[in-house]
Amino acid sequence: MTSLSLSRRLRSLPQWRWRHVVLPSLGLLVGLFSWWLLVQLLARSAPVIAEFSPAAGFSQLGVGLASGVLIRHASASLLRVAVGLILAVVVAVPLGLLLGLNHRLELATSAVFQFIRMISPLSWMPIAVMVFGVGDAPVFFLLAVAAIWPILLTITTAVRTVNPLYIQVARSFAAEPLEIVSRVVLPAIRPSLLSSIRVAVGLIWVVLVPAEMLGVSSGLGYLILDCRDRLAYGELTAALLLIGLIGWGLDSLLRALSHDDLSHAAH
Repeated sequence: MTSLSLSRRLRSLPQWRWRHVVLPSLGLLVGLFSWWLLVQLLARSAPVIAEFSPAAGFSQLGVGLASGVLIRHASASLLRVAVGLILAVVVAVPLGLLLGLNHRLELATSAVFQFIRMISPLSWMPIAVMVFGVGDAPVFFLLAVAAIWPILLTITTAVRTVNPLYIQVARSFAAEPLEIVSRVVLPAIRPSLLSSIRVAVGLIWVVLVPAEMLGVSSGLGYLILDCRDRLAYGELTAALLLIGLIGWGLDSLLRALSHDDLSHAAH
């Protein structure tokens, strides 16, 4: 089969299958081959690098999942992600609504918030440990700090773009401020809220691993440190694979929810 006929066969596939199955699969195959080739080249000068190969990583991933070790650490990490996200939503959504509905307050606080937002969440590690001690509490704090800003800024902007006529109509029916927010503003900004949560989860997942190095005894970040100390590089590779797989799964789930919400709103 010539390359031209193969290209024609691929292009004749349904558009959805081409975009969402074939192309991603080809990308994964190229990525795996590049990973294998890089390890093979580097292992010539440093044989220990062979333990970071795809074969070693997937083998240890299967062993870790079967034994339940990886599931236990992943469950601890996901619990921390959920708590950090809930804390961020509880703080960011009401504050974003307030700033979006009060333009003067937004102007008065924008400089302060932008200044704090530019500080890396990981820079708060020493302060978090001093205030909350060692354990889950400082991890929750760091994850919430990472997630709060995309939600807050997106909600503030989304509220500003709500059609004022909707609010005027609600007021003409003697709607209370809380009713306006719950029945007019929140439904209007729901797609933006879901999109901001997707971005926030991505940031949380990136911050999670270093945050879990603050004296906790479980979680994927702790597992990476433990594997490093034990020189268990195959297990470390498996942990990295699991981090990537879970992160990809979370993003895909939130992307699907955002897409479904946009489709529902369009209809």
